[in-house]
Amino acid sequence: MIRQAVAIKLLFILFLVPATLFAQEQTERTPEFGEDIRFPALPYYSYGSGLGWTTPDSTFRLNLRFRMQSRASYVENPDGDDSVDAAVRRLRLRFDGFVGDPRFTYAIQLSFAPGDVGTLSEGENLNVIRDAVMFYQPDDRWSLGFGQTKLPGNRQRFNSSGALQLTDRSINNAQFNIDRDFGIFAYYFAAQENRFSYNLKTALSTGDGRNWTQNTSTHMAYTGRVELFPLGAFQNNGMLFEGDLIREPTPKVLLAGTYHFNNGAQRSRGQLGDLLSERRDLTVIHLDGMLKYRGWAFQTAYMSRMADDPVIFTEEPARPQYYFAGSGYDLQLSYLLPINLELIGRYSSQTPDSDIREFEPEREQFTFGITKYIWEHALKLQTEATQTRDTFANDSGRNHWYLRFQVEIGI
Repeated sequence: MIRQAVAIKLLFILFLVPATLFAQEQTERTPEFGEDIRFPALPYYSYGSGLGWTTPDSTFRLNLRFRMQSRASYVENPDGDDSVDAAVRRLRLRFDGFVGDPRFTYAIQLSFAPGDVGTLSEGENLNVIRDAVMFYQPDDRWSLGFGQTKLPGNRQRFNSSGALQLTDRSINNAQFNIDRDFGIFAYYFAAQENRFSYNLKTALSTGDGRNWTQNTSTHMAYTGRVELFPLGAFQNNGMLFEGDLIREPTPKVLLAGTYHFNNGAQRSRGQLGDLLSERRDLTVIHLDGMLKYRGWAFQTAYMSRMADDPVIFTEEPARPQYYFAGSGYDLQLSYLLPINLELIGRYSSQTPDSDIREFEPEREQFTFGITKYIWEHALKLQTEATQTRDTFANDSGRNHWYLRFQVEIGI
């Protein structure tokens, strides 16, 4: 009798488990629209879909992803002793999905590394929140958003830092990018494969950057971007990550431009930088291009920021206040070997406006890097050497360089 009871229980378990799994397959259906949820303001490249949950009635989806960059650098300091810097450069946690209807999507991204959060000063907010935005997507072309996320700036900035070939963006991105802001976003996607097509992206935002609550005026920022694909769209959204990991069988080209006007900015770099005592109108122009073909990838960018009377004269001339106005350009070339080892070279040039030339040097930067892709951009090893040349207004100069190793992992 005992053996018979055990046998019955085993048969019940063997029947119950497949039946349960079958029931889950039937109830946890994938919505017809929203299977590949598109977050136009957060288009970073990810191999896989992270860890996700969907309710049985498909009214709610939560996707969890993380990303971590750990690096060690040897830095030659021209004004002091050389140093070894070792730290977690980026640690990000992201949640995305939809609520109620696949057309109503959301994205939350939090940062925890010191380099992301920054130093907390009196009267300022902690910068843990990078993105907190929702989008309404009535069809597969339109996306209407509200919240805090990246503005549609240059291509390298718009891409995730986890989708870069080198360990960081260029010096021009550091100075001229328009970063994140709180506002209203409207995007129209018309890119198609194998034919001339385009995307349009616009934003109306506060102009003060992320997590900023000290705006006491009605000044706003206006952003518009056009992306052209003369030979059709890249395969697998290849414009959203650097390097030709797809090995495009035919040439693919992106030509794009962004116009950004920040009316009455109060920070030295618009959405970033120090709070200054007087406001200025800032105009930012970004032009960028990308070419990929059979493992080769080339990208270039021009960035500028213009301001009338960028220098603010104060009672303390030893501590000048000024808006960073000027321009710069980047050239970046790479080739992906058959063993998924990539060789990358980048040249950047940056020129401040004559009004602030006594405060900021002209700058050139040369970078050579080697990246080993283990699991595309989700798991990679990166090594790079960078030299920077600064030339000051009195024609004096200095050179400094660093050697860096970085490991990137994420889902």
